[in-house]
Amino acid sequence: MEYANHLNEYTPAPTADKVAAELEKIRSCAEKNQNSEVYKSCYSVIDLTTLSCGDSEESVSEFARRTAEFNLDFPHIPNVASICVYPPFVETVGLAIDGTPLRITSVAGGFPSSQTFLEVKMLEVAMAIENGADEIDVVLNVGKILTGAYDEAANEIEVLREESEGATLKVILETGALTSNEQIYNASLLAMAAGADFIKTSTGKSDVAATPEAAIVMCHAIAEYYKVSGRKVGFKVAGGVRTAEEAALYYTIVEQILGQEWLISDLFRIGASSLANNLLSAIEGRQIKYY
Repeated sequence: MEYANHLNEYTPAPTADKVAAELEKIRSCAEKNQNSEVYKSCYSVIDLTTLSCGDSEESVSEFARRTAEFNLDFPHIPNVASICVYPPFVETVGLAIDGTPLRITSVAGGFPSSQTFLEVKMLEVAMAIENGADEIDVVLNVGKILTGAYDEAANEIEVLREESEGATLKVILETGALTSNEQIYNASLLAMAAGADFIKTSTGKSDVAATPEAAIVMCHAIAEYYKVSGRKVGFKVAGGVRTAEEAALYYTIVEQILGQEWLISDLFRIGASSLANNLLSAIEGRQIKYY
């Protein structure tokens, strides 16, 4: 399918100056969101992540069990949205969280570089879902975006969308590797047009991870896509989001650009590991290391 020739149906990407001015205003608004209620909301949309080369069935099972039992210790705080793991650990998580509303997210499709055969990406996505994944995070082929092969990049996502039927598909743009607001904006639109349920900033495996500037551009793309298509697509920030104040800033970006209706787990996620303990500490007013 052709995608690139539809990009002119949308308004242009926001300029760097516009983004900088908007971010300054949003930072001011974010101060009012540095409170326990917003931190609880941010905690409830976390995709709690373990993506380490040292992961094992034992460590992932304990991680998932700890997450499943969270509300025994903190009944007044809504639990995270999902647990995010590599594909071989999907079944392990499923056994540990059985009977809870927690969802299972799996990175797949050649994560984190997307540099493998399309057939391998398809099989990995299909196997993750077969093993019980509710949500799949794949990486847009950044090399194709950088060289202008927009249709090829989008068609890969279209194929992976078909493989992940019935699951939530989040497409990672790896915004730190893209060179301009226009590339981030176009990559966002292409991913959404190809069927993404969410667009996500980063893998957390590159030198430059999530930035507020990239988040602003992506949220404007989501708003523009919704205006044209009528379909709501979610936003996920991931990579380097560690403090409660940073979480509140991204919460405010979504709030200011997309509105309160986007501030639910169906449309807003934060991919994180260390953030969970920091949010808990900010909510409780004391140092907490639950994970």
